[in-house]
Amino acid sequence: MRDILTEIWSTAKRNKLRTTLTGFAVAWGIFMLIFLLGAGNGLINATEQNSGRFLDTSMEIFGGQTSKAYKGMKEGRHIELNTADIETTDRDFKKNIIETGASVRQEAVNISYKENYVSSTLNGVYPNEATINKVEMLYGRFINSLDNEMSRKVIVISENQAKELQPKDVPGLIGKYLQVGNFAFRLIGIYKSDQSQMNNDTYSAFTTVRTMYNRGDKTDRINFSFKGLETTQKNEAFEKSYKTRLNRNHGVAPDDEESIWIWNRFTQAMQMNTGMGIIRTALWVIGMFTLLSGVVGVSNIMLITVKERTREFGIRKAIGAKPWSILRLIIVESIIITTFFGYIGMLLGIAANEYMNATIGNMKVDSGLFTATMFVNPTVGLDVCIRATLLMVIAGTIAGLIPARKAARTRPIEALRAE
Repeated sequence: MRDILTEIWSTAKRNKLRTTLTGFAVAWGIFMLIFLLGAGNGLINATEQNSGRFLDTSMEIFGGQTSKAYKGMKEGRHIELNTADIETTDRDFKKNIIETGASVRQEAVNISYKENYVSSTLNGVYPNEATINKVEMLYGRFINSLDNEMSRKVIVISENQAKELQPKDVPGLIGKYLQVGNFAFRLIGIYKSDQSQMNNDTYSAFTTVRTMYNRGDKTDRINFSFKGLETTQKNEAFEKSYKTRLNRNHGVAPDDEESIWIWNRFTQAMQMNTGMGIIRTALWVIGMFTLLSGVVGVSNIMLITVKERTREFGIRKAIGAKPWSILRLIIVESIIITTFFGYIGMLLGIAANEYMNATIGNMKVDSGLFTATMFVNPTVGLDVCIRATLLMVIAGTIAGLIPARKAARTRPIEALRAE
């Protein structure tokens, strides 16, 4: 084996440029596959993290504008959701709805504690708000059913707001009374700030906020979690039935699609998963074609090597060398070149991903309205790196096997005549 390695090294030194270019093709193929998969994983992880802040099996309902004239009323009427819609949702769709809630919003509400104050959007909500929008509590609790039943003046604020109101002792705010407009509200909870929003939302009981701001029986949106809608077809059928039922409440044409808006997180998640699957497949296809260029490079150098050494192989066979010894020489040379440069490409790919993770991993872009994470952990598992390198080694070996078999089968007399 030592003699074979010495001979391979000697051949590589005589053909430095050719060996280097072939090795570069192999290393580049491995590097690009690992780098592309890392970048793709970073994008996919960020997308999943940004969308993961909502409960997938939930919907939010908003009022829209009618797009059709109906029963003497013109199109373009603004539809406001109300208590009857909440009751209809809870009563007529029990088969699929787990828990129904609603919310009303009041913008630009001043909340103060002693000399400190913040401006906030006050949301009157049901308890299911925390589940649907994944509100993570740090201290205290969220709004509960008893708060709504008794129209309690209680409030839940964000961690950022708590730091503004009492910087030195955030947990100590729990139980204190805050001035909310002209009313005193007891602080019952502090939630973790959500970087995808402006972190200025506060929560109170739905009935409390609606009464305070004279909203009558109106609501800004209805939300609910659901079950039994596992396919796109079932979701579409549910949405159609739901819109038709609410349209009836407001004297709207049953088939008017614009009067009620539905944000279905489940179908959104399905679409996102499909898109992420397409991206993953595309990255693998591009990476595999890049690997293929390395395989072609190895195959070419082996073909040229066989052609240049044809007379040598003829002499070897003439003095008694067996076909297997020639076959082994070429295959070992192919394996060594592919393994060595493939390993270099793997290390460079891992290094590039680590650099990308250190520089733009968890990078956030602030649009002014929200902050979105662009890349999260843009790396590839070590198992993928090793499998990609092994794939290149195996493919390079197969590529070297073809010219090796040709050289081993050449008769000595024909090999000696080769130029």
